[in-house]
Amino acid sequence: MIPSLPRPAWLRASTAVYVVAFLTFLFAPLVVVGAYAFNDAPYPAPPWRGFTLDWFLGNASTGRVGLFADAELLRSMGISGIVALWVTVLSVLLGTVNAFLLERGRFAGKQVLSVLMLAPLVIPGVILGISILAFASRIAEFADDVFGWELDCLRPGLPLVVLGQVSFIATIATLTISARLRRFDRTLEEAALNLGASRSAVLRTILLPYLRPALLGSAAISFLMSFEDFNTTLMLVGADSPLTVMMYGRMREGATPVLNAVSLFLMAASSLLALTVMRRPAQNRI
Repeated sequence: MIPSLPRPAWLRASTAVYVVAFLTFLFAPLVVVGAYAFNDAPYPAPPWRGFTLDWFLGNASTGRVGLFADAELLRSMGISGIVALWVTVLSVLLGTVNAFLLERGRFAGKQVLSVLMLAPLVIPGVILGISILAFASRIAEFADDVFGWELDCLRPGLPLVVLGQVSFIATIATLTISARLRRFDRTLEEAALNLGASRSAVLRTILLPYLRPALLGSAAISFLMSFEDFNTTLMLVGADSPLTVMMYGRMREGATPVLNAVSLFLMAASSLLALTVMRRPAQNRI
């Protein structure tokens, strides 16, 4: 339908109803979780018992341990942050290399490689985690039996969590950076080379500045995906539990509004990060 033509009243009404229903379905659970982080009750659900900050700050008189006084929970958030930083750095580096390989490289089997690169995105996280754990454990056992090497990095633990998350997050970084690189005007690079610039200088002064929006975007996506990953992490984690695994364990023991407070804190932090990335200068959003 041409947008300038008048639409029937029933079509406008149905469109409005659909938009409202979709947004309600999308945001109502988040609003409820955020609101009941301030509920003065020992359970994270209705009815409303009054406003309180105990689930954030704690209250010694009532025995409530808030988010910012829960050492175990804060430690798990720190672990998730460290893992997410490593995953972000590795994913962006691998994504950049893969993007240049797929967009600039000429070799047999490139199309097959492009398709295989998408495989981690369609494999369920649990299956991916189990497969990585089994493969890494076999390698560790072989190295121990044959060479006497103890490869702790291939045992369940944070290094294996990082490797497991990178296996599929790097694919998303590759797609993001490749899409940007594909639109680059090669004549700019050729002109710089004809004027005597070295390839490293062209990369540093032309290509990387052009790719900066994609690099920042893929870094933000990688960090958020790593921080919230649960399925793959659960299969590979050791004694140090990231936040998602810690929250899962707390939910099994019995949920409290502290988990609502954690959820609200993470929603606010994620929104702030997304807004920061979106507020790039307009010339970088090409």
